[in-house]
Amino acid sequence: MALKQYLGQKLEQRLSPQQIQLMKLLQVPTMELDQRIKQEIEENPALEEGKELEEDFENEREEDFDDSNIENEREDFDLSDYMDDDTPDYKTQVNNRSKDDEERVIPYSGEQTFQDRLLEQLYMLDLDETQFIIANTIIGNLDESGYLNREIDAIVDDLAFTLNIMVTEEQVEEVLTLVQELDPAGVGARDLKECLLIQINRKQDGDITKFTAKKILEDHFEEFTKKHYDKIQKKLEIEDEDLKEAIAEIIKLNPKPGGSGKEAAKSMIQIIPDFYIQEFDGKLEISLNGRNAPELHVSRDYATMLRNYAEGAKTSKADKEALQFVKQKLDSAKWFIDAIKQRQNTLLTTMEAIVAYQREFFISGDESNLKPMILKDISNMIGLDISTISRVANSKYVQTNFGIYPLKYFFSESLSTDSGEEVSTREVKKILSEAIEAEEKRRPLTDDRLAQLLNEKGYNIARRTIAKYREQLNIPVARLRKEL
Repeated sequence: MALKQYLGQKLEQRLSPQQIQLMKLLQVPTMELDQRIKQEIEENPALEEGKELEEDFENEREEDFDDSNIENEREDFDLSDYMDDDTPDYKTQVNNRSKDDEERVIPYSGEQTFQDRLLEQLYMLDLDETQFIIANTIIGNLDESGYLNREIDAIVDDLAFTLNIMVTEEQVEEVLTLVQELDPAGVGARDLKECLLIQINRKQDGDITKFTAKKILEDHFEEFTKKHYDKIQKKLEIEDEDLKEAIAEIIKLNPKPGGSGKEAAKSMIQIIPDFYIQEFDGKLEISLNGRNAPELHVSRDYATMLRNYAEGAKTSKADKEALQFVKQKLDSAKWFIDAIKQRQNTLLTTMEAIVAYQREFFISGDESNLKPMILKDISNMIGLDISTISRVANSKYVQTNFGIYPLKYFFSESLSTDSGEEVSTREVKKILSEAIEAEEKRRPLTDDRLAQLLNEKGYNIARRTIAKYREQLNIPVARLRKEL
């Protein structure tokens, strides 16, 4: 088939670079916006941070000039677009920080890694050179939880092929026993059972409760994990109170000794809200957190360069290339400032719509007052695309009088009651969690029984839906919720 050329017209829609930039800024939370602005300032010298030194600079009237001699040098752009001094100040700079905002600095602290702490203890042991290398290899193979997931024979091969050290499995086992004596207790274990036994053995002081706990872990670990307490009690021939005390002793043990420091670090992570909502006499006031968005304005020096050129500067090839660079940077700076302002307007407009839709919740703080709400509901209210609403709701938080909530918290599907009323699935989940919390722990409620309870309260819900909501709430099945 011969190749042919032909002319054709087609209509297609594409996002401009400015729109793409705005979409990216919309999904950036307040915590990351500061870094994004600093990156833009580093890359674009025409964008500056801080307040203008001369407030009347943007309002100066420029003298008329004859640009007939340089018309051919301008080609695709008009300098009048950049020299129009009738442009108000608010269009070329943005102030995102209130005078009342408090400057806070989050300190960063360097800490030792889990392996570093173990190596420090290793130097205190009386080990020969080969034992030290074996121990160091074992510590290097521990995972984040402190477990040794590598087989002993694989460690023997590693030492032989990488370090040319020939050892036996018995030697590695002997050194592993020494590593398991390091702190925190339980490190170097190869499974959960061994980890718990290492810890319970250190607690042995002749106490009968700890001895019972050890016997449960050694001989009845599978029954313990499945919470078949009646079988354990029957085999050990102990009373209910003795079993209860032994189980309580086991629960105190740490199943992830290597992750204790990491978990502590996680608890220190702070959430900076993107919005603040306060209630005064039934009126809700919404404010946008602008602490991480500094004042931005177009560089005066770059604007002066354009002015000098327009007043008759040399129009050599080098000057023209320099002017093209200045034009590009000024465009980029103005686009970025405009994108920041559009971001703020879009965030506030979306948050105002959410507050208007869920007003009862923001007044009372009662989760049962949450209405069913999806992205399309807010999209219809403010006339923005659903994808834009999704970007706003992603990774954003709001601080209310009742705590800090992610914006996604207010979006939920609907569920019909016997009376035909549409209720939020959030309300159903709350009733479900309350029912599980109030259940008798010796005989926890099954999913069938929970579905029956909610049906009795007028909520049309199936057992499989109960199981789905229970998993979303991170609540285990009835058998694993059983307590003594």
